[in-house]
Parts: sequence; C-alpha cells; structure tokens
Amino acid sequence: MTVVAPGGRAAGLDSADRFAGPVHAAEALLTARAGAPVRLTDIEELGGSGRTTVVRARVSESGFSLPRSLVIKTLGPDEPAEPFRRELASYKFANTLSSQTRPGPQLIASDADSRVLVLSDLGVGRSMLSVLAEGDLALTTQSISAWGQALGRMHAATVGGESDYGVLARQGGQSGPTCWQILLSVADAESVLAEGLEVQVPDAVAEMLAAGRALFDEGDHRAFTPADVGPENILLNAEGVQFLDYEWGGFRDAALDIAYAVVTFPRHLGGEPAADAQTVARWETAMVDAWRSEVEAIWPVLGHDRDLNRKVTTARLLWVWMSTVWLLDEASGSAERAASHTMDLYSTDPRVIVARWRSLAAAAARAGLDEVGDFAELVAGHLDSSWLR
Repeated sequence: MTVVAPGGRAAGLDSADRFAGPVHAAEALLTARAGAPVRLTDIEELGGSGRTTVVRARVSESGFSLPRSLVIKTLGPDEPAEPFRRELASYKFANTLSSQTRPGPQLIASDADSRVLVLSDLGVGRSMLSVLAEGDLALTTQSISAWGQALGRMHAATVGGESDYGVLARQGGQSGPTCWQILLSVADAESVLAEGLEVQVPDAVAEMLAAGRALFDEGDHRAFTPADVGPENILLNAEGVQFLDYEWGGFRDAALDIAYAVVTFPRHLGGEPAADAQTVARWETAMVDAWRSEVEAIWPVLGHDRDLNRKVTTARLLWVWMSTVWLLDEASGSAERAASHTMDLYSTDPRVIVARWRSLAAAAARAGLDEVGDFAELVAGHLDSSWLR
C-alpha cells in the first residue's frame, strides 16, 4: 500500500462520490457497534495497492468515544478474498500486542462481508520513500537503523504466537499460505535462468534456494511478518517506525523480513548515496545489526556472524531470485504472478534487478560465501549483457 504522508489529497466532490461506498460502509459498521449514529467527513485519499481503496476521515459525530480521525481500507468486490482475510487476521493478532510492540495501526472495526477495515490513524509523519529519496546521509543512516530495529522488536514480541494467529486465520476462512505457494512458483527457476541466460546453477546455490523456499513453512526463527516490508509500506512518525499493509501478513521465518528490507531499499535512494556502493553496503550492515540487537536475546545463534550472515543471505538470495524470475516471466501475464505486482520487491526495471545481484554478490563475498557470491556476479554479468547493453 502506498501511503501519502503527512497529508494526502483532499477529496473534492468527484472524489467524495468515488469514496462514498467505503465511507458509508464504515459509518454503518461503527454505528452498529456504537448503537448511535457515527458520521465521517473531510475524506482524504491516502493511496492504495490498486486493489484497495484507503482514505482518512474525520469523526464529526459519534455516540461513543472514537479517535478524531480514522483510516478506512476496503478491498474491491471483484478482488480475491484471501488478501483481505489474511490482513484482517493479521490486524486482529496485532491488536493483542502492547502498544510498544504493535507494528502499525490498531484495528478499530471490521466487516468481512463488505471487506472493510477501520484503523487508527497514525497521523502526521514521513514515508520512508521520501526519506530515502532526499539523499540526506545522516537521516538515511538513522532511519535505516530504526527500520531494522523496529523489525526486530516486532519479531521478538510475536515469537510463540503462531497458534493464536492460526486460530484467527481459520476464523476468517483463511486456508493457509496459498499466496506464497503461488508466488513462490520458482521450482523451475533453474530452467528459467538456464534457458533465458544460459546460466547453470551450482548445487550449493540450488540448496540455498531450497532452504530459502522452506523459510515460509519452516525455519528456526518464526515470528509474525508483514512480508512486504519495503519502503513503500513504512511510515515514520512520533512513535517511530510504523509498518503498513498486512495483505501478505503471517508467520514465517523472520529472516525473510530483514532480507526483504535490505533488497528493496536501495532502488529508492536519491542523491549521491544512490551511486555509492560502499555507503549502501554500510547501510545494509547497519540495518541487519539493528535487527539482530532486538532478536539476539531470543535467538542466541544469530549472535554469531557466520550463522547470521548465512541465514540472511539465504533469504536474500530467494528474494532476488524471485524478482528476477518475475521479470523474465513477465510475458506470461498470469493472474497469479500479477499478484506480485503490488509488492515493493517487484520491478520492471532491469537495472534494479542487475543492481540486486551485484549487491548480493558483494554481501556474499563479505560473508565468506564465495560460491554464492561468484554465482551472483555471474548472473549480474549475464543480465547486464542481455538487458543493459
């Protein structure tokens, strides 16, 4: 979900008509809950994934205590129901956490039939996108470290909660992580790269890819993860880093989140740092170290650099691989793959994919994973020759 912050686009007459359905649904939901009329005004568009509509509304009339403003998110009636069910379960689970460890907005009300979520308003803040684009070295360094720390704090707070989340997911009709079974259709990725780029995958890399796929269903470090934790879904406000959009939420190995953040942030950098590979590498390390500072107490093995680096590299290889296969397979136009287009990981820019492989190669070399690093550099070279020359 793309969020406009601190302000969005105020809704004019046409916009108000366009958002009348979600607003009226939210008013009816809150009125039924309160037993007295609730009226929402001053509608402001905040963005959305394309499948969803997200607006802010002021509570101008209410029969019970409500925040002064709320955020309403609705999923279109023609869209698959699973993302809404998963997001609803995720928000219900997040509501059980303390305010200090809750990763984002609080769920105020919901209606599965009309696919409406009414959320607390996180208020004035800055999007991580704008911070990265600004090109301020000090601010970017501070924000990236806070990002990693917030991920770790969320993971540490949710360890052991998988059974509770499972109950909420089943109540909403969620049958399991079918979205990832679809999006992880990379079982034939070796042939995709071999045929498209004439690149053979070494056994060690194939084994690491298999281990990366297993992180969704297995893994020693399972916690709640929003999954799509790229810059597009992060807001910085007075309370710190806030994670938005739980359409991909669930329990998986937490390394997937920190690796996703590392993979997705560089393409949004603005100014000179965007071209400085050493600076980007330092930011990657700072983000992972900040994450580790929060989770090391519950997962002591991650205190060892070798174990940490191998785990993060495994997840990182999977994300880079997925983004590459999606781009190579773009011509298929399958509805399943189209779901990936709302994720920050997805890109149609070959330069982004090449940069990810080169960055992965450098990180693997720093971690002493030479075979992975050599393979990543080889793929980057082939992609560069095929796409950029």
